[in-house]
Amino acid sequence: MNNITPNSNLVTITYIIYCLHLFSAINGLMTPTLIVTAFLTGWPSLIAVILNYAKQDEVRGTYLESHFGWQIRTFWYALLWFAIAVALLFTLIGIPLGIIVFWGTGLWVMYRLIRGLMRLSNRRPMPEVDEPIQ
Repeated sequence: MNNITPNSNLVTITYIIYCLHLFSAINGLMTPTLIVTAFLTGWPSLIAVILNYAKQDEVRGTYLESHFGWQIRTFWYALLWFAIAVALLFTLIGIPLGIIVFWGTGLWVMYRLIRGLMRLSNRRPMPEVDEPIQ
C-alpha cells in the first residue's frame, strides 16, 4: 500500500460506511433480532457494502483501502457464520451451538466495527491478516 493521502471526501465516506454498519448492528441490540441478523439484512449495512464496492477503486493506494477491505470482509464472513448458524438450527443437537454462533458473530461484528472506527479516527490502516493486535 502506498502512502497516498486520501481526500477528505473519501475519509468522510469511510466514516459513513462504518456508521451505517453500526446503525444496523445496534438496531439488532434494541429489537428482538440479533446483531448479526440486523447487520446483514438492515438497509444501512446493505447500502454500506454497495458503497464499499462502488468506491473501492478511489481508495486504492491509501490507508482507506485497508478499511474498505476490513468492512467488506466483515460483512461476508458474518454472512458465512450466519449461514452456518442457521444450518445448525436444523438439528436438535445444533440448536444451542447455533445460538452461540449467532451471538459470537454479533459480538465479533461489533468488535470489528469499533476497532475499525478507532483506527480510522487515528488515520491508521487496518492491520494485515497476520499482524498482531496492537
